[in-house]
Amino acid sequence: MSTTPLPGIGVKYDLTTREHRHLSVVAHRDGSRSVNAYRADDPDACALSLHLTGAEATTLAEALMPEHRSPSLLHTTDLGLVAERIPLSATSYWNGRLLGETRLRAETGASIVAVLRRTDAIPSPRPDFRFAGGDTLIVIGTREGLDAAVAILERE
Repeated sequence: MSTTPLPGIGVKYDLTTREHRHLSVVAHRDGSRSVNAYRADDPDACALSLHLTGAEATTLAEALMPEHRSPSLLHTTDLGLVAERIPLSATSYWNGRLLGETRLRAETGASIVAVLRRTDAIPSPRPDFRFAGGDTLIVIGTREGLDAAVAILERE
């Protein structure tokens, strides 16, 4: 399986089945999913495309594999909080800048609770923490707060 980040959209997962069929799933940031199956005689031609709501995707995932979790959506609680992994590209406006400069919490209500850098995890980064391209930010907040945080963090 291969993974392709789709800035501003989510993540695309491509796989080829044992029967040599090409499938893809686009995990949208809002929790919805697009499931695509491609023609056997032309792997670039889509034979079936389904757009599933977050609830429908969850039901399908539970049917296929109990305990499934999206690699970007970490946890949703009854309180309405979501934690998400947000990759920071090498070309990001924030590469080399300080966390405090984002004004993320003040502007969105969402908080960066950890940064994954190579093989290290930096929990509770302080406002003077300096971002680097390739960092993965663990952000928690409401769905609306996370969407606003992504818009700020994906600034190029």
